[in-house]
Amino acid sequence: MELYNEYVHSETRRQFFRNGANALGTAALASLLGVRKSAASEVLVPGQTHFAPRAKQVIYLHMVGGPSQMDLFDYKPAMNEWYDKDLPDSIRRGQRLTTMTSGQARFPIAPSKYKFARHGKCGMWVSELLPHTAQRVDDMCFIRSLNTEAINHEPAICYMQTGNQVTGRPCLGAWASYGLGSMNSNLPTFVVLVARPTNTDQTQAIAARLWSSGCLSGEHAGVALRAGGDPILYIGNPPGVPGHVRRFTLDGLRKLNEMNYQIVGDPETHTRIQQYEMAFRMQSSVPELTEVTQEPASTYALYGDEARKPGSFAHSVLLARRLVERGVRFIQIYHNNWDTHANVAGRLPSQCRDIDQACSGLIHDLKQRGLFDSTLLIWGGEFGRTIYSQGSLSHENYGRDHHPRCYTIWMAGGGIKGGTIHGETDDFCYNIVKDPVHVRDFHATVLQLLGFDHQRFSVKSQGLDVRLTGVEPARVVNELLA
Repeated sequence: MELYNEYVHSETRRQFFRNGANALGTAALASLLGVRKSAASEVLVPGQTHFAPRAKQVIYLHMVGGPSQMDLFDYKPAMNEWYDKDLPDSIRRGQRLTTMTSGQARFPIAPSKYKFARHGKCGMWVSELLPHTAQRVDDMCFIRSLNTEAINHEPAICYMQTGNQVTGRPCLGAWASYGLGSMNSNLPTFVVLVARPTNTDQTQAIAARLWSSGCLSGEHAGVALRAGGDPILYIGNPPGVPGHVRRFTLDGLRKLNEMNYQIVGDPETHTRIQQYEMAFRMQSSVPELTEVTQEPASTYALYGDEARKPGSFAHSVLLARRLVERGVRFIQIYHNNWDTHANVAGRLPSQCRDIDQACSGLIHDLKQRGLFDSTLLIWGGEFGRTIYSQGSLSHENYGRDHHPRCYTIWMAGGGIKGGTIHGETDDFCYNIVKDPVHVRDFHATVLQLLGFDHQRFSVKSQGLDVRLTGVEPARVVNELLA
């Protein structure tokens, strides 16, 4: 009891003034500080949007490491004449390089070794490495002018996921959970899957901070499903503990937590209660979700036989479709090993085989189930690659360093204008020459599709109105919207 009293007496000033019994003190403090509601922010209840959302759910496919845009989507035939010539200073313009190539004596141009062809009514150029994706280009919107300031993986991935290069901010999935709320009380609102690539030559470290809720309540953080064994650790009851005993235990914990909340007033206590209850419900919902063996043969004809292998990208994408069917708001899939500093010829084809048929199959599957128009699909990495070679260069093989100045992503479904090709880069795929799209613009556009004005969608934290798009200028790219 003495320890408990110490805990209560250590209550912070913020907790003290937040307590309902101290409302008069709170009002007095607000009067002294001149606090007033910001005209640029407002409080929204879950499910309340600024305008009608075009997308109700999101599947975000993040290619960890940075796919090579000029080997996949940004065709540069003029570079064939520049093979092994130095990147002109007039193109580089003194731009920042990583330490992996800044010490090179020269920067020899490496044209893509892969063949390209036009596809669809939109005439999008697509590499031979992505034959299935090429069949879906009229459903997709390609942004070939995305750009970022981040040049290394950790800050760049964090920027794409949270709108800030420094960790600790809420990620896009957490914002969607916070703003839109849950569609299924038996599954998390935000689910994360980490797919295993076939090739693992150079995987990047990824961690739960990328799907953190930051300053939002902990209930909005992503819940990661494991690729092997139990999808969630300890989701099942221990041997000898029947369901009714687990239920009795949770009821007792809930009463203790409610008593703690009444005394201390910490809202995270309610988050803990909700997480315990969600875990209990997931004991039946998660095994049903992950039981994909009952899928018909037609499903595997769409996604490929790799979808039968737990942990593969195709299997993860199939789970994403099942999660969308069950009302999960936001599904984040990470696929590693796109960091092709060397051996593009050996690694890039393997990476593309992992994702090509599965992405195409997902689009077809969502369309035939009537879910495509309400589900936003996003595919892309944290930055692009350089036109010049890192390390040795030959016509048959080369490597590419990080390049943040321009890269390609695609979006589809949920309010996106299919068959759109937005933005242009120069012949060296080094600088943007038309319609740049910054990471902040990308985030503002995604929020717009979810029904939120990015300038008004915020949460109070440490005296600030925290927004996904931050305080620097950002715009909705209306040209991408249907």
